[in-house]
Amino acid sequence: MAIDVGSPAPDFTLDSADGPLRLADFAGRKLVLYFYPKDDTPGCTTEAIQFTALAADFAATDAAVVGVSKDSVASHTKFAGKHGLAVQLGSDPDGICIEAYGAWVEKAMYGRTYMGIERSTFLIGADGRIAAIWRKVKVKGHAEAVLQAAQQLG
Repeated sequence: MAIDVGSPAPDFTLDSADGPLRLADFAGRKLVLYFYPKDDTPGCTTEAIQFTALAADFAATDAAVVGVSKDSVASHTKFAGKHGLAVQLGSDPDGICIEAYGAWVEKAMYGRTYMGIERSTFLIGADGRIAAIWRKVKVKGHAEAVLQAAQQLG
């Protein structure tokens, strides 16, 4: 099932350092759900730091920010501690949430293809519907673009 703007957000349950995270936990408020390949790699670290830098601005729009990868809760905890991250990180080791949002894709590098997480972000409105989608995200300026969309969502 393809996910489009206006579609109901797929339900999910993720493990986190704060316990399970579910879509229902964010009912009535906005949620930024961003998917990234791997903890503590350059692009993923930069992205998490940029979302953290804007955490207060996201909170002011009543939006929560959750980063999702296949990394373990222990890896997320180490990653967050090392970089002072203020965003929640969800662990999806089986890729159920990642696949539900269409972020598990075929990638190519150095002439070989493999399956991996596409850096992508979904803004979910307070009504539980997809309000905006960013695919094949380039990290520079991305958190600001998502914040602007969250502010415009009202």
